Amino acid sequence: MTPRDGLPGGVPTAHVDTFARDHLPPQALWPVMDYSALPALAYGDQLNAAVALLDGAIARGWGDRVAFRSPTEVVTYQALLERANRLARVLVEDAGVVPGNRVLLRGGNSPMMVALWFAVLKAGGIVVCTMPLLRARELTFTADKAQIHLAISDVKLVDEVAAAMQTRADGTLRAGGRVLTWGGAAPDGTPAIEQLMAAKAPTFENVRTAADDVALIAFTSGTTGEGKGTMHFHRDILAICDTFAAQVLCADDDDVFIGSPPFAFTFGLGGLVLFPMRIGASAVLLEQATPPFLIAAIQQHRATVVFTAPTAYRAMLPLLAEHDVSSLRKCVSAGEALPRATFDAWKAATGITIIDGIGATELLHIFISAREADVRPGSTGKVVPGFQARVVDDAMRDVPVGEVGRLAVRGPTGCRYLANLERQQAYVQDGWNLTGDSYKLDADGYFWYQARTDDMIISAGYNISGPEVEGVLLEHPAVQECGVVGAPDPERGQVVKAYIVLRPGHAADPTTTKLLQDWVKQQLAPYKYPRAVEFVDTLPRTNTGKLQRYRLRDPSA
Repeated sequence: MTPRDGLPGGVPTAHVDTFARDHLPPQALWPVMDYSALPALAYGDQLNAAVALLDGAIARGWGDRVAFRSPTEVVTYQALLERANRLARVLVEDAGVVPGNRVLLRGGNSPMMVALWFAVLKAGGIVVCTMPLLRARELTFTADKAQIHLAISDVKLVDEVAAAMQTRADGTLRAGGRVLTWGGAAPDGTPAIEQLMAAKAPTFENVRTAADDVALIAFTSGTTGEGKGTMHFHRDILAICDTFAAQVLCADDDDVFIGSPPFAFTFGLGGLVLFPMRIGASAVLLEQATPPFLIAAIQQHRATVVFTAPTAYRAMLPLLAEHDVSSLRKCVSAGEALPRATFDAWKAATGITIIDGIGATELLHIFISAREADVRPGSTGKVVPGFQARVVDDAMRDVPVGEVGRLAVRGPTGCRYLANLERQQAYVQDGWNLTGDSYKLDADGYFWYQARTDDMIISAGYNISGPEVEGVLLEHPAVQECGVVGAPDPERGQVVKAYIVLRPGHAADPTTTKLLQDWVKQQLAPYKYPRAVEFVDTLPRTNTGKLQRYRLRDPSA
């Protein structure tokens, strides 16, 4: 590949706004991107993923098929295309979006969110999808990092994003910050987007993006508490459909997909939007997808393929007696390690072998897994066709079979952090993505998860940064010092645990515990609050004052 304006060779970029291109890491620091392993990955140099998936569905004769169901509507592929086209016109004609602009989306899983997602890509924009539970301070960081000037939100969730779009983290006003809403008018009186799109034609001249133009910036938490934007090209969106989904999942056009992950998790984006649309199947979209709602919806809609985390499978086990889930034929687990006990219990209760997998926001989706017939209980699986994986030591040398080392992966997708050179150099070494996971590799090519190699807490499928929670706790006047780590938990895998040194005058009692837990819930997404709090006199530190989190995780150390 030859450089071209900071991108691999091919047709010129369609992006008028070159922010994303300008903030890619130097190409020498990218992982090796291999598109040769599968013929399906040869997409050509010009590609718009929205056109390939949505307009392409109509060209393949799928217009009358149901694309998405929700509690309030059923949308065909043709209706979804027309809605996305009208929305694209609103973006360009009313909101002034030009190719390369980043557009922040905020809402629960719904057909409107899908239509907006595709509308942004059709207009040549870059989608920045956010978790519905995020608070204003978290959204402000995202808006600052990606230089967002337009946000589109469900009106029920607009208050936090409106605050984020008004003021930057440094307190200065965000010039040009604008919010559009659906389901009701915006805070500034701008009509709801449904009203704006009603006057638009159902056709749109799609922007002819390059295959290696950025289409998506997905944010993931890091051990330092600073969110990291991962940039993915139009070709990457199709690549995850043509690797894991095509080679391992092997669903068909009669399948009905369902699941719990929000679209802001690329696990959910793939499993609930991209994978079904690639094959002309349908999906059920739920804004409320906790285990009781999820299992009820599986029964109601006769869903056949479910994507969720191990925690949800465990939580649904006692509910199986009250629900008919006989329609299910494929169950996919990711987001955290799948415990053998959960695998066995689900298999015994339903007869279904859970497809486990490990993915990463940096690589967009799952890269190690196994088809049902090839599953080895307790193992994550084998490398997904199209990818390569190794277990290496600190010098990037392969460790012997059966020994623990660091997981290294490369393939058609890979890590390209947004304006974060330090993290890029740590994550990508010698052309390989180092995921931060410790693994063993057996003689048959199966990968066996051991632990995380960083300070990330994975609780019920959510990635939570301990230092981020520490930062919020330290803002409370009762807290003098604190350390936050993951503590083992049989239901959630891990829970957030805070070790806190109180300031004089504050009691180490349940009242203070609840006060601090509520404080975190007010400042961060509720799933990040410390479910366990222990008050201590001192915290373990090095001679230079650095907190020794490993000693909090393992007091015997």
